Formats: sequence, structure tokens, C-alpha cells
Amino acid sequence: MTLLTAVPALAAEQAATAAPATSTGSMLQVVLGLAVVLALMAGAAWVLKRMGMAGAGGSSVAKVVGGVSVGNRERVMVVEVADQWIVVGVAPGRVTALSTMPRQEIQAASVGGDDTKNFAAWLKQTIDKRNGN
Repeated sequence: MTLLTAVPALAAEQAATAAPATSTGSMLQVVLGLAVVLALMAGAAWVLKRMGMAGAGGSSVAKVVGGVSVGNRERVMVVEVADQWIVVGVAPGRVTALSTMPRQEIQAASVGGDDTKNFAAWLKQTIDKRNGN
């Protein structure tokens, strides 16, 4: 019976005398290993981005045709879905469908012109035409 009580006491005494040996070399090895893994992940992300595999932008169902700011954080945007254009109002935490229309061809903007003003004029003209004004 004394043998059973002596074994745990002996193990505790040996654990107390043996200090954990953490050397500078092992910490350096861990840091270098982490740096290598992070570098490999960054390299893989860069390669995927260069190859065009990072995002599937071309296979999206909806495409933003254009937009114009109407306030500090509000915008009116035209989104193309199939052969329809949906005019939406975008505000913080809210998207509202304003109008739908068949898909149209966009006239090429003049070089050096302000695209926002061209889009705003085009949108106003299109909505006026649709409403019969």
C-alpha cells in the first residue's frame, strides 16, 4: 500500500525538479514555421488572383449597369438581370425597387466627360420617356 502512495509522490517530485526547457532555438523555429506558412498562403492567394480564379464576376446573375449618388449615403442604381433593368434605390440597410424596364443599349460616353452626369441625364431621360413626359 505504501508503494501505491509513493508512486504519485515520486512523480510529482520529479515534475517539480524538471524545469521546462524552452530554448530560444525552438521559439525561433516556431516563428519561422509560421512565417513560411503565411508566406505560402499569401503566394497562393496572389496566384489565384492573377489567374482570375479569385472571384467569379463574369458568371454573376445580376450586373450593375450604373448608379448616381442622390445623397450622402443614398444612391440610385440600375441593375441588369437577364433582359430586364431594375432601377433600385440604395440606402443604409435598405434596397428598394423603383422601376423595371427592358434592357437597352447604353450610348458610349464622350471621352473626358463626367460619367456621373451622363448617367444621371440618361436615367432622367429614360424615366421621363417611360412615364410619357
